[in-house]
Amino acid sequence: MAEKIYTSKAPEALGPYSQAIVSGNMVFTSGQIGINPATGAVEATSIAGQAEQVMKNLEAVLTEAGTSFDKAVKTTCFLKNMSDFGAFNEVYGKYFTSKPARSCVAVKELPKDVLVEVEVIAEK
Repeated sequence: MAEKIYTSKAPEALGPYSQAIVSGNMVFTSGQIGINPATGAVEATSIAGQAEQVMKNLEAVLTEAGTSFDKAVKTTCFLKNMSDFGAFNEVYGKYFTSKPARSCVAVKELPKDVLVEVEVIAEK
Protein backbone atom coordinates (compact mmCIF):
# COMPACT_ATOMS: atom_id res chain seq x y z
CA MET A 1 0.00 0.00 0.00
CA ALA A 2 1.41 3.38 -0.99
CA GLU A 3 1.38 6.34 1.37
CA LYS A 4 0.86 9.83 -0.07
CA ILE A 5 3.12 12.54 1.33
CA TYR A 6 1.97 16.15 1.51
CA THR A 7 3.55 19.24 3.08
CA SER A 8 2.63 22.91 3.25
CA LYS A 9 6.29 23.77 2.56
CA ALA A 10 6.18 22.61 -1.06
CA PRO A 11 3.76 23.55 -3.85
CA GLU A 12 0.31 22.02 -3.57
CA ALA A 13 -0.17 18.96 -5.70
CA LEU A 14 -2.05 19.42 -8.95
CA GLY A 15 -4.98 17.21 -9.84
CA PRO A 16 -4.55 13.57 -8.78
CA TYR A 17 -0.79 13.89 -8.24
CA SER A 18 0.73 13.92 -4.78
CA GLN A 19 3.98 15.52 -3.74
CA ALA A 20 5.45 12.08 -3.03
CA ILE A 21 4.49 8.46 -2.69
CA VAL A 22 6.17 6.09 -0.25
CA SER A 23 6.10 2.47 -1.35
CA GLY A 24 8.04 0.03 0.77
CA ASN A 25 11.34 1.68 1.57
CA MET A 26 11.31 3.98 -1.49
CA VAL A 27 10.08 7.56 -1.89
CA PHE A 28 8.99 8.80 -5.32
CA THR A 29 8.55 12.58 -5.53
CA SER A 30 6.39 14.38 -8.02
CA GLY A 31 8.23 16.90 -10.14
CA GLN A 32 8.96 20.01 -8.11
CA ILE A 33 9.13 23.42 -9.75
CA GLY A 34 10.32 26.80 -8.49
CA ILE A 35 7.05 27.95 -6.94
CA ASN A 36 7.03 29.74 -3.62
CA PRO A 37 4.55 27.59 -1.67
CA ALA A 38 3.35 30.56 0.39
CA THR A 39 2.28 32.54 -2.68
CA GLY A 40 1.91 29.94 -5.43
CA ALA A 41 3.99 32.21 -7.65
CA VAL A 42 7.21 31.73 -9.56
CA GLU A 43 9.25 34.53 -8.02
CA ALA A 44 12.72 33.91 -9.45
CA THR A 45 13.40 34.64 -13.10
CA SER A 46 16.90 33.09 -13.33
CA ILE A 47 17.67 29.38 -13.59
CA ALA A 48 19.76 29.61 -10.39
CA GLY A 49 16.93 31.25 -8.45
CA GLN A 50 14.34 28.77 -9.67
CA ALA A 51 16.68 25.84 -8.99
CA GLU A 52 17.18 27.05 -5.39
CA GLN A 53 13.41 27.13 -4.86
CA VAL A 54 13.05 23.67 -6.44
CA MET A 55 15.63 22.33 -3.96
CA LYS A 56 13.83 23.94 -1.00
CA ASN A 57 10.57 22.35 -2.17
CA LEU A 58 12.24 18.96 -2.64
CA GLU A 59 13.88 19.17 0.77
CA ALA A 60 10.49 19.81 2.41
CA VAL A 61 8.88 16.83 0.67
CA LEU A 62 11.82 14.48 1.32
CA THR A 63 11.95 15.49 4.99
CA GLU A 64 8.19 14.94 5.39
CA ALA A 65 8.65 11.48 3.85
CA GLY A 66 11.45 10.64 6.30
CA THR A 67 14.35 10.82 3.87
CA SER A 68 16.87 13.32 2.53
CA PHE A 69 18.97 14.37 -0.45
CA ASP A 70 21.80 12.02 0.57
CA LYS A 71 19.46 9.02 0.26
CA ALA A 72 18.48 9.88 -3.33
CA VAL A 73 19.21 7.10 -5.80
CA LYS A 74 17.87 8.70 -8.99
CA THR A 75 16.89 12.16 -10.16
CA THR A 76 15.24 13.31 -13.34
CA CYS A 77 15.78 16.94 -14.26
CA PHE A 78 13.78 18.76 -16.93
CA LEU A 79 15.24 21.97 -18.33
CA LYS A 80 13.46 24.37 -20.64
CA ASN A 81 16.82 25.30 -22.16
CA MET A 82 19.85 22.99 -22.02
CA SER A 83 22.15 26.00 -22.16
CA ASP A 84 21.05 26.57 -18.53
CA PHE A 85 22.61 23.24 -17.48
CA GLY A 86 25.83 24.75 -16.05
CA ALA A 87 24.04 27.23 -13.80
CA PHE A 88 21.47 24.60 -12.78
CA ASN A 89 24.21 22.06 -12.05
CA GLU A 90 25.96 24.47 -9.66
CA VAL A 91 22.82 24.67 -7.50
CA TYR A 92 22.05 20.94 -7.90
CA GLY A 93 25.55 19.99 -6.74
CA LYS A 94 25.14 21.87 -3.45
CA TYR A 95 22.19 19.66 -2.51
CA PHE A 96 22.86 16.31 -4.18
CA THR A 97 26.36 15.72 -2.83
CA SER A 98 26.06 11.92 -2.98
CA LYS A 99 25.72 12.10 -6.80
CA PRO A 100 22.71 9.85 -7.45
CA ALA A 101 22.04 8.52 -10.93
CA ARG A 102 20.64 11.40 -12.97
CA SER A 103 19.08 12.12 -16.30
CA CYS A 104 18.67 15.67 -17.52
CA VAL A 105 16.54 16.40 -20.54
CA ALA A 106 15.37 19.46 -22.43
CA VAL A 107 11.63 19.87 -22.72
CA LYS A 108 9.57 22.27 -24.76
CA GLU A 109 7.31 23.42 -21.95
CA LEU A 110 7.02 23.14 -18.17
CA PRO A 111 4.16 24.08 -15.82
CA LYS A 112 3.82 27.84 -15.19
CA ASP A 113 6.52 28.37 -17.84
CA VAL A 114 9.28 27.63 -15.31
CA LEU A 115 12.85 26.90 -16.37
CA VAL A 116 13.38 23.67 -14.40
CA GLU A 117 11.54 20.74 -12.78
CA VAL A 118 13.13 17.92 -10.74
CA GLU A 119 11.82 14.51 -9.67
CA VAL A 120 13.58 12.30 -7.10
CA ILE A 121 13.55 8.65 -6.11
CA ALA A 122 15.10 8.10 -2.66
CA GLU A 123 15.50 5.37 -0.10
CA LYS A 124 13.58 5.89 3.11
